[in-house]
Amino acid sequence: MEIITIIGAGYVGVSTAALLSNCGYKVYLIDTNQDRLDSIASGKSFFFEEGMDPLIAAGVQSKTLIPTSSYKEAVPHSTFIFSCVGTPDNPDGSSNLTYVFAAAETAAGLMKPGTIYIQKSTVPVGTGQKVSAAIAKKQPDFSYVSNPEFLREGTALQDSLYFDRVVVGGESHQANQAVLDIYVSVETARDKLAKQAGIETGHTNGAYIETNLSGAELVKVTANAFLALKISFANSIAKLADQAGADIIEIMDAVGSDRRIGRAFLNASRGYGGGCFPKDVSGLISSAEEHGVDLSIMNAATDVNDSMAGYIANKAKDILGTVEGKRIAILGLAFKAGTSDARRSPGVKLANILDKRGATIHCYDPEATDEAKEDLRKGVQVHDSIKAAVQDADAVFVATDWPLFVKYRLPELRKHMKGTLLVDCMNAYDISEVEAAGLHYMGVGRNGNNQ
Repeated sequence: MEIITIIGAGYVGVSTAALLSNCGYKVYLIDTNQDRLDSIASGKSFFFEEGMDPLIAAGVQSKTLIPTSSYKEAVPHSTFIFSCVGTPDNPDGSSNLTYVFAAAETAAGLMKPGTIYIQKSTVPVGTGQKVSAAIAKKQPDFSYVSNPEFLREGTALQDSLYFDRVVVGGESHQANQAVLDIYVSVETARDKLAKQAGIETGHTNGAYIETNLSGAELVKVTANAFLALKISFANSIAKLADQAGADIIEIMDAVGSDRRIGRAFLNASRGYGGGCFPKDVSGLISSAEEHGVDLSIMNAATDVNDSMAGYIANKAKDILGTVEGKRIAILGLAFKAGTSDARRSPGVKLANILDKRGATIHCYDPEATDEAKEDLRKGVQVHDSIKAAVQDADAVFVATDWPLFVKYRLPELRKHMKGTLLVDCMNAYDISEVEAAGLHYMGVGRNGNNQ
């Protein structure tokens, strides 16, 4: 049985370990956070992700998934080492690579000859050459492969099993192929793994792509930057639609029907958040600056995204007259539905903006409350149900399109509210259904000043 070490029990590391440990590999999962390791050892993820717990539990029970804080226990026995550590951004927007180099240098002193070191963490172009040089000082006989991840929080297992593409890049074709072979084994077992996890099976036949090291490093951030650009473009047009009296959904349905463009990610909303898009965009901008390249188009995308929470709050104020003294409910603190991740959450940003302007804020999220609390202003109150959050509210902002919110009976919502304003920050509702329930609808770029 091949032995694999995964460094970093974060979102990517846990997802990768859960799959590979049920796919014929013995996997050591290294982290310094004992609480995370204890959670994994008990057979459960420390974050919410559909289908993850059954795979973790199976791996732990079969002893093919071993959580540990010890590099010495894991690295010397491993043929493959996946680096999945965090790369937070610095205040200037550049990537903080402290954990990337620390993991590589620690592992290098324990690696056996011929080990393949695989970088899954999102890093700026050129990082691989520097990490390789650091490893080579302690273990010259190794191969370095960049293998960026493309997981979406909320659908991580589905994305891993039924992928669009697997990308590898490095100087050794043999090492690149060895990494691709791991993913072939996952693809071979994917229907079994999906059923084991309790998620839907798919039909995608993804591409296996080999490129050079710099190319692989650029693929991930470029993909995320382009998707972020599509979102900000849609939001820019939504602002115009508001002024012109058009409906952004109708516009983007028509624009997206062009096969050259596509409909995905042309959704106007309160903007993007999370741990990837904002960080990857700022990291790409910083990397371009280092190489003397002007990426002003991405600066503009960031500016538009940063403006959306305030834009929505201002629109609501115009309808309410003022938000000061108003009781406002925010439904949704996760940065997207399907995850407990509240990093850079637009819902949290909205809550804080409105609280700062004098409103009384009451929030609810089915999964992200605990993660959001430290970023919420002191006056913001969190609740354990929709009913408690919306009780006597002058306005309700739906900031995350959890099915629980979108399918909630609107007459029931209206019954608990004092006011009538429903702010659809995700454009997830049918306007006629909202109005039929006696509510006043406000979306993002939907029917403009006629709302």
